[in-house]
Amino acid sequence: MRTLLRNLSVVALLGLGIGASAQAQEYSAGSAPGSLPGIQSQNVLDLPKAAQEQISRDQAQPQNNAPVWRGVNSTVEHYSSIKTPEAGVLIQQGGHQWQLFRNGVVTVFGGWLLAIAICAVGVVYLIKGSIKLQAGASGQMMLRFTRLERWSHWAMAYSFIILAVSGIVIMWGRYFLLPIIGGNAYGPLTLMLKNIHNIVGPFFTVSVVVFFLLYVRDNIPSARDFQWFLAGGKGPSHRFNGGEKLWFWFGVTVLGVVVSASGWVLNSIVPGIEYFTREQMQLANVVHGIGSILFMAMAVGHIYIGSIGMEGAYQGMSTGYVDETWGREHHDLWYSDVKSGGNHRGHRA
Repeated sequence: MRTLLRNLSVVALLGLGIGASAQAQEYSAGSAPGSLPGIQSQNVLDLPKAAQEQISRDQAQPQNNAPVWRGVNSTVEHYSSIKTPEAGVLIQQGGHQWQLFRNGVVTVFGGWLLAIAICAVGVVYLIKGSIKLQAGASGQMMLRFTRLERWSHWAMAYSFIILAVSGIVIMWGRYFLLPIIGGNAYGPLTLMLKNIHNIVGPFFTVSVVVFFLLYVRDNIPSARDFQWFLAGGKGPSHRFNGGEKLWFWFGVTVLGVVVSASGWVLNSIVPGIEYFTREQMQLANVVHGIGSILFMAMAVGHIYIGSIGMEGAYQGMSTGYVDETWGREHHDLWYSDVKSGGNHRGHRA
């Protein structure tokens, strides 16, 4: 029996070899150089030059599908039964460049910038500590922020914190969080944070607009602000000093608008626009990432000064009142305006 099976195996292998040789001979006999099976040489010569080159390439390199990918990896619109923009573009040519820039330049350098900002604040605190009142608290309080002003600030602050935490996990979570909690937990967590991020985003935009309208009048730049910077963050100031005005205009206003506008594009909720191209979404993604990282880096300094970095600063935004000594030492011109009959903003009716 074993001998019979061995003989049958030999016969089968010989049969396969003979069949393959016959097929190869048939192919060679019916195909001239530069042609394919079923296509006579004279028919090949009648084809366009591009078709002839494609036939020759298919014969010489049967496993080379680069021409196919070159055809689909482009911005050329091919046929598609789905009647929406870019439906006929299978692979966008700039997608790979966007991925490299987003996951390389933005993620790497942005992460280092944010880490440096946090470390810098930590070093400053370790070296200098909190800025104390030189004359000590007087116990006499003066109004600095109304309830509406404080609510607008905290609405923007809380929405920013939610967006910052969720955005950090979305952008860098796979590097520091995924190895700890694993993919089964990281996937649902990221999806949940993404949905929260998309919902909170519009509320952040509204809070930025309200905050701007309430505070813009007291943040108009003046020559005194440049003197404040030249003096190293010291010197006379009205309700807000040069550093606070820089945060208001570049941080809250410019970066707030950039982050909000790009976020609305990514959410596809811009009024009057139904569809964004992939190139527009990629650009919005890069702008959103860079703007958000700059916003967070600046916010680190603002949060530090408004909390543990300066004695009495947090009290002003939490209760609306500051000690008179605080007002006299940090915003002496505003303090004088209020004491001479001005309102909480230092303006006379």
